[in-house]
Amino acid sequence: MPVHAVNCKAPPERVWALSARPQRWGEWSPHVRGAEGLGWPEVTEGARGHVVLRGGLRLPARIAEVAPGESWSWQVGGLHVRHSVRAAGAGSRIEHAVEGSSAPWSLAARTYAPIVGLIARNLARVAERDT
Repeated sequence: MPVHAVNCKAPPERVWALSARPQRWGEWSPHVRGAEGLGWPEVTEGARGHVVLRGGLRLPARIAEVAPGESWSWQVGGLHVRHSVRAAGAGSRIEHAVEGSSAPWSLAARTYAPIVGLIARNLARVAERDT
C-alpha cells in the first residue's frame, strides 16, 4: 500500500481530533462534507454508514479498524484507506495510504493516490492553523 506522509508542526492529539471526527472531515478534505453512522464523536471500529460528499452524494462505508489516537482505516467501495498519525519531534507525522481490493479498484486507488497526498497536506495545514 503506497503511503503519503507529511510532517506537521501540530501535536498528534490535534491531528487525531481532526482526522478521527467525521463532523470535522470537511475542514481538511475538499470533497467530503461529513459522514453518517460511522461513529460519534470519533470513528468507531465496525461502524457502517455513509461518507457524504459535497453535492450530497452518499457512499457506503465501513470503519475497518481503529487504534485510538494513532490510526483508523475504512472501506469505501473497493478502496481501503488508512489514516495514521504519530509523534515526530515537536510535531507529528501524518500518513495516509490507499489500496484497491481488486484490479479495477487498484486502478481507482492509483488514480486517487495523488488526492490522498493532497488530503494529508490539507490535514497538516488545518492542524497547524488550529495550534
